[in-house]
Amino acid sequence: MISVEEARQRLLAPLKPLGIEQVALSDAAGRVLAEPVAARRTQPPWPVSAMDGYAVRAADVARVPVRLSVIGSVPAGQAFAGTVGRGEAVRIFTGAPVPEGADSIVIQEDTERQGDRVEVREAAPLGQHVRPAGLDFREGEVGLSPGRRLNARDIGLAAAMNRPWLMVYRRPRIAILPTGDEVVMPGDPVGPNQIVSSNGLALAALVTELGGLPLHLPIAPDKADALQRIAEAATGADFLVTTGGASVGEHDLVRDALGAAGLTLDFWKIAMRPGKPLMVGRYRETPMMGLPGNPVSSLVCGLLFLKPAIERLTGLSTAEPAPLRARLAVALPQNDRRQDYLRATLARAADGTLEARPFAKQDSSMMSLLARSDCLVVRAPHAPAAAPGEMVEIVPLAPDSAFA
Repeated sequence: MISVEEARQRLLAPLKPLGIEQVALSDAAGRVLAEPVAARRTQPPWPVSAMDGYAVRAADVARVPVRLSVIGSVPAGQAFAGTVGRGEAVRIFTGAPVPEGADSIVIQEDTERQGDRVEVREAAPLGQHVRPAGLDFREGEVGLSPGRRLNARDIGLAAAMNRPWLMVYRRPRIAILPTGDEVVMPGDPVGPNQIVSSNGLALAALVTELGGLPLHLPIAPDKADALQRIAEAATGADFLVTTGGASVGEHDLVRDALGAAGLTLDFWKIAMRPGKPLMVGRYRETPMMGLPGNPVSSLVCGLLFLKPAIERLTGLSTAEPAPLRARLAVALPQNDRRQDYLRATLARAADGTLEARPFAKQDSSMMSLLARSDCLVVRAPHAPAAAPGEMVEIVPLAPDSAFA
C-alpha cells in the first residue's frame, strides 16, 4: 500500500490543463480563467461626484455660510459644458462628471437653495466627495489573473472593465462507469439481492460542482465483454472513473477486463480508510481512476483524488491551502497503519473555537452519516490516542462551508 500523499502525486503528475476556449462573459461564471484580464477603459474615466449636491471651488466655501450662484445642473450620464468660476456652483448628482473648475462637492443636506442661489452652510475641503479618474482601475491594468475560478465579483469586475468575452480552460469531460450485477439505478425494479446505486449519481454531482461535465455511462454487469463494451463509450473523455470492481475477488473484473482492452495500471491499494482499494492508471489514452464500490468510500475518494484531478485539468491554481484545524469534541483511539478520514459534524464552541465531533460509527456503507457531516477528521497512520480538546486536521465537505 502507498500513502495518500504519494497516491495524489502520482495521480496528478501526468495531468495537464485542457485547451482554452472563448466564452461570453454571461457564461463565464464558475469557469477557470486562462489569460490575464486587463481593463479596456479607465474607471471612472474622469472625476465624478460621489454624492448628490453642488460642485464648487473649495476656496469659495472655506468660510461659511456663503451664497453661490447656481449656473447649471448635471445629472449622471451628462456633462456640464461650462466652467465653474469664482462664486459659482453647479447642481450635481451621484456619478456625474465634476465640471471644469470645480474641485469639491457640497452635499445637498448642507445647503439651502433659493432660486438661482444656494447657501452653503458647511465647508468642503479640496476633493471632498470627488472620485478621481482611475480610482477603481486604469486602462491596461490587469484586474484578474489566470488560474482562478470566476465568481460573481469577478464577473462584475470584468464587465466594468468592458470585457464582453473571456478566455477560459475547457471543462473536462469525466466519464463515470458504475459496475456490478448487484446495483440498479434509482427508480428501477430492485431484485431480491440488489441495492440501489448511488455512486454514479453522487460522483456526477461532484463533477458538476467542480466545473466538469459528467458523462454518466450505463451500469456495467460483472461480465468482461459487457464491461469492455460500455467502457468504449468513454472514448473521447478527458478522464474515466469506474466504481466497484477495484478490490481483490473473483467477481471484481475491472482490472482484468479493462487490462485486456488497454488499461495500464499505475497503482492500486492506498493506506487509507475509507477507500483502500483505489486504482489509478490509463485506459488507452485516457487517464483512469477506479473507485471502491462502497458508497462512502467512493465519494470520499472522489473528494480527495478526483477533485484535485479535475482542478488540474481545468487549470485551477494548484497551490495547496493551509490545512484547516478544529478542536476534538470527543476522544479518539489510537490509529492503525491506514490514514483515517472520519465523518464528523462541526460547531462553534462557547469560546468561538471550531469543534469537530466524529460519528461513533464509520461504516463505509452509511451514506446518511456522510450527508450529515460537515467535514472529515484526518487521522495520520499510527496517530496516538487523542483526548477531547486536542487540535486535529479537518477537510471541509462543502466549498462554501461556513466553517471553511
